[in-house]
Amino acid sequence: MPLFGELFVSEILGKSVLDPMGDDLGRVKDFIVVKGDPLPRISAIVLEKKKDFFKLEWDNIGIFNKRIISANVYSSNIVPYEFSEDELLIVRDVLDKQIVDANGAKVVRVNDVKFGGINSYAYLTDIDVGVRGILRRLGMEKRGENIYGIFGRNIPHNLIRWNYLQPLEPKLTTITLTVPRQMLSALHPADIADIISRVSHEEGSTLFEGLDPNVAAEALHELEPDAKKAIIQSLDKELASDIVERMAPDEAADLIGDLPPEKAKELLESIEKEEAEDIQELLVHEEDTAGGLMTNEFIAYSSELLLSDVIEKFKMDAHSVENVYYIYVIDENKKLIGAISLKDLLLSSPSVYLSEIMETKLKTVTADTDQQSVAELTSKYNLLAVPVIDDEGVLLGVVTIDDIVDFLLPPLSKKRRRKV
Repeated sequence: MPLFGELFVSEILGKSVLDPMGDDLGRVKDFIVVKGDPLPRISAIVLEKKKDFFKLEWDNIGIFNKRIISANVYSSNIVPYEFSEDELLIVRDVLDKQIVDANGAKVVRVNDVKFGGINSYAYLTDIDVGVRGILRRLGMEKRGENIYGIFGRNIPHNLIRWNYLQPLEPKLTTITLTVPRQMLSALHPADIADIISRVSHEEGSTLFEGLDPNVAAEALHELEPDAKKAIIQSLDKELASDIVERMAPDEAADLIGDLPPEKAKELLESIEKEEAEDIQELLVHEEDTAGGLMTNEFIAYSSELLLSDVIEKFKMDAHSVENVYYIYVIDENKKLIGAISLKDLLLSSPSVYLSEIMETKLKTVTADTDQQSVAELTSKYNLLAVPVIDDEGVLLGVVTIDDIVDFLLPPLSKKRRRKV
């Protein structure tokens, strides 16, 4: 069917469809979309006449453009139509719906849909998420162009290709702009969290399931507590456990501490024993203390190691630790006796022992030190991390600078840790 120039849904809605004699078959109410190659295409037009609805198959359309729509059949050949949730309708299911723009890392709204003609069919080529789409639907696009022109500006065209769209739900009632898993996973976890926080829990869960597990673990921490709980509880146990295992222990403790006891117990029992023990250790600390901020992931070696051996061990061990700013030095009883920065590690001779270059005058806190004191200590001495020790001097964990920032400028995911 001929399509002349750009053609948008808003330009067709409400127009009369004429039969071969020029009689009115009804006005355009909606469009039924089916899977096409290379893009989805219109299979039929839904017409409304005297509050009744009819289905006009695309193959029965003669002319289809902005000025006239005509059919090759008479009213006796079009059948009554009943709306079904199993079909994708442009007006009902696409217009005004929120979608996720992965390229822009933001949530936008569908203001219009663009058609394109390929092999006598009308295909859905783009969605309009800009001001033009709104003005076009109001019948004010030309007027808007004139107003913008007074100020020497043009109304931007903000179109997103339809081939980035895919349904979020089986019944196709909501959609999201997404791309293959690896492309969405390439976004910064904070951007992913921002996107998920702007859609429903159900849509967010669907997006979340498509993420790389490592990215999902990072993004989950950025969400507010209610969103985190809703998403982790919506996932099957295997996927939820996989994601929790990939989280830093302190972040996993934050999450599990917010879950209902039965769900928390289920997750702790389904993850690796070592990870579960690390999380359990952190759950016993009050949230407003150094113990509530710290992670028990850190790197600590014996003072008797040569730096060359330290470097080799570090290359292997650092993969499993989220943030490393210092290498801590402990004795045979795991008591903290020193530390070395990564800078000093790299600038020192590989042939010296760790004990020869370690800093022994350390600033430490205990697990029950309040968070404000930890933050003040970090600021006063320009530290990137503060070791947390027990009464015997045993190294329990580390409060890193990012934990301090979270305390001073709480993210949406700031929560109250509850013992499990």
